[in-house]
Amino acid sequence: MNGTPHTDTSTSRFDVDVDVDVVVVGAGPTGLLLAGDLAAAGLRVALVERRPSGTSNLTRAFGVHARTLELLDARGLADELVKTGTRLTGVRLFRQFSLDLSALRSRFPFLLITPQYEVERLLERRAREAGADIRYGTELRALRQDAGAVTVELAGPSGGADEELRARYVVGADGVRSTVRRLLELPFPGRAVIRSIVLADVRLAGEPPDLLTANGTGNAFAFIAPFGDGWYRVMGWNRERQVPDDEPVDLDEVRGIARQAFGTDYGMHDARWISRFHSDERQVPAYRVGRVLLAGDAAHVHSPAGGQGMNTGLQDAANLSWKLAAAVCGRTADAEALLDSYQAERHPVGRAVLRSSGAIVRLAMAHTPVQRAVRGLAARLLKVVPPASTKAIGQISGIGIAYPAGRGAHPLTGRRAPDLSLAEGRLYELLRRGRFVLVTPAGALDVDVPYGGAPLAPASAGDVIRATWTDPARRTALLVRPDGYIAWAKG
Repeated sequence: MNGTPHTDTSTSRFDVDVDVDVVVVGAGPTGLLLAGDLAAAGLRVALVERRPSGTSNLTRAFGVHARTLELLDARGLADELVKTGTRLTGVRLFRQFSLDLSALRSRFPFLLITPQYEVERLLERRAREAGADIRYGTELRALRQDAGAVTVELAGPSGGADEELRARYVVGADGVRSTVRRLLELPFPGRAVIRSIVLADVRLAGEPPDLLTANGTGNAFAFIAPFGDGWYRVMGWNRERQVPDDEPVDLDEVRGIARQAFGTDYGMHDARWISRFHSDERQVPAYRVGRVLLAGDAAHVHSPAGGQGMNTGLQDAANLSWKLAAAVCGRTADAEALLDSYQAERHPVGRAVLRSSGAIVRLAMAHTPVQRAVRGLAARLLKVVPPASTKAIGQISGIGIAYPAGRGAHPLTGRRAPDLSLAEGRLYELLRRGRFVLVTPAGALDVDVPYGGAPLAPASAGDVIRATWTDPARRTALLVRPDGYIAWAKG
């Protein structure tokens, strides 16, 4: 059970009288992807969001990494999203670090700069088309669970009457101030790592030399990234101005930080949005408590360095959605073990993201001679030791993330499957059907797949799409999970 407290959830989909199969709380990117996946799998899904409909969700996220684009490709959304932004094939930080993303073995060897609301727009459209019931202006007030279901109390829009919904599962994707996490009385250990960060979306009179411009001087750091439509996202921090989040911030403050970090503010003007925030490093110990699960910022929060926050949440949702669907529909040998695997696989990823983003922000804040020497040493290491650079790029892009495999498992088990070219089409096009994909050499009809034999395996051959290698020299058989990771391999 991985140390996660929970009750038995192994009831059949039709054993308990419920209103919906899953209630998802929070209509940010994580909640929208999860709700869309569950609805596409045929589940009855209610997605509740306390923000009123049409309220802009302007937030810090602006970058979509390669692994997230692959997951969106498996939902038919990636190509449309790429058209909304700017591709960065290389990133240079502090005038020393240089990461070449073009070397990624992916259909998307770049970082896509696009506003979070573009991601949400596509995911909301997909969720609605799949049949998800999205309720804006609806707030979670209480929840209680028993062996068969979870009852949630909701406050309707405009002071409407409270409503109770009974669901088989509830997922809290409601952000760093998660109501779901609070109602579960779960701790959120950690601390504030950096205070008084300012964000702004501005226009520039002069174009920066790099697509993504970032530098730190000891007392200040800043970065600038283009959205591709004439607007730029600016983030900055000044060691000498540490004030509360509600302290007013104006464009002059943003300009001043940029001049400290870059020597110029590139003629910033016409800010359409400015905000101040602080950044925490926190992670909840349990992603699952019985029939209630947490994902995204409700489960982990960290510095924006590396742009991994939204991406990690979306990857949480992709990991969880197919497991919840299998548990609800009885397509698993062991629903308990399958849902426990969400904690086992995603909690270590969240912890690794805290560490990597924390390392980047601490390098940016370096101000003593020793700290700057360490930053210079790290830069040289990435430059002269290719494995170090490859590992860094794999971590930040998500391409290098792998899940634990059991003892004696094939070396490919738990690893991300690239977008294989198959006789039936691209792998990620086949994954759009939400099922496992079995890839075999042509004519190999007797592959001994462990149907129903393990929680992370399909319950039957009916849950599997068969495909074959286009290259006759490839003799390995692969079973690819619905989230694009290899569940089993042979040969």
